[in-house]
Amino acid sequence: MIYILTDKIRSGKTTALQAWSEKRNDVDGLLCPDNKNGKRYFFKIKSKEKFLFEIDDEASIKNEDIVEIGRFKFLKTAFAIANNYLLSVVLRAESKYLVIDELGKLELKNEGLHLSAEKLIYQLMHHKTKHLILVVRDYLLDDIVKHYTITDFKLITKAELTKNSFA
Repeated sequence: MIYILTDKIRSGKTTALQAWSEKRNDVDGLLCPDNKNGKRYFFKIKSKEKFLFEIDDEASIKNEDIVEIGRFKFLKTAFAIANNYLLSVVLRAESKYLVIDELGKLELKNEGLHLSAEKLIYQLMHHKTKHLILVVRDYLLDDIVKHYTITDFKLITKAELTKNSFA
């Protein structure tokens, strides 16, 4: 089953998912919180490992390893690591829920987390025991659903996460 957590930008979607996942041992995937400098990083839910993907100083980085969207600059290598991680996690039996935070403008351009999203959505859309939770900004919801041909999904709210009442 596909669940989509959607809301406005900077409305606490990641924070709600992080709080929800901390109370469970059957969740894995990636969250994208901000660090103390306001830069986004990937956070592996199970291992709690972190790795930066948003940069501001690209002087030491080759241009071919940077993808830009608006004023933001991201490391392509970080997305490659993230995609590989998500695809490997789904094979493990211990996680009932897999989180992808978030699908947005890059994924609509077949970049960012597109590779793992495309495969995992197809694999888990009708799965009975494994569930995929996608984070999508409200104004991109229709575009993401269409882009990935998501025909069967349930929208969830932060309140449902807090109450653990969506599944």
